[in-house]
Amino acid sequence: MLVTIFGDLAQNKSDQISGSLITALTSLVGIKAEATRVALHRLRKEGWIESTRVGRASVHRLTEYGRNQSATAAPRIYAREASSPEIWHVLISSSSDSSRKELADLLLTGDYVSLNPATAMASGPMPDDLEDLLGFETSAVSVPQWLQDLFGPEQLKRAYDEFWKTTCAIDELLPQAGVDDPMKRAMLRVLIVHNWRRIILRHPVLPADFLPVGWKGPACRESVSKLLERLPRPELVALETELGS
Repeated sequence: MLVTIFGDLAQNKSDQISGSLITALTSLVGIKAEATRVALHRLRKEGWIESTRVGRASVHRLTEYGRNQSATAAPRIYAREASSPEIWHVLISSSSDSSRKELADLLLTGDYVSLNPATAMASGPMPDDLEDLLGFETSAVSVPQWLQDLFGPEQLKRAYDEFWKTTCAIDELLPQAGVDDPMKRAMLRVLIVHNWRRIILRHPVLPADFLPVGWKGPACRESVSKLLERLPRPELVALETELGS
């Protein structure tokens, strides 16, 4: 949740959030102050954020690593339309340990989908530093039912279905004029973005014909975009001012 707060509200290099504001925001959704402090400590330890003391208070900001991670994920989270890759590549390992390890290391990046123990697939051009893997790229791919089921497993399909129902409920309940309270608006934005990113970042970028019939991904993306338009991002100075008022 804190990663989403920083990524949505404070992604610029000059942006910083006071500890008091973070605690106030997280408390709106039932997160205890103790849990927030533990999470901040963990994010510092993992290199996501850096903190500075200002008198008796603290301010927090994303590190360069944190900003880079947020910037990398942002197009997938916020784009109104998902990108549709034109080129795909497939990598095949041999039975040797070095070849299998090379494929396993690439799978850890999250960019690849394992088709079977020796084969993986990803969008974009083939890496130019392959050593023990057979690789080829193409713009023509035949997508059988088993591949659609592999890319869109039932558990993930259900997650999209449930998220779609949630966004529809928010759309009905949200006042047409939006939310005036900047604190509540900020956290409603964060909750939408947080639950959306938890789904969309669980799989690579995929065109519609790579996914099962009835896949709610495009509908969810459109719904998220419309909701965020109705909940414009508050300025940090407005949130800090609201906290002090």
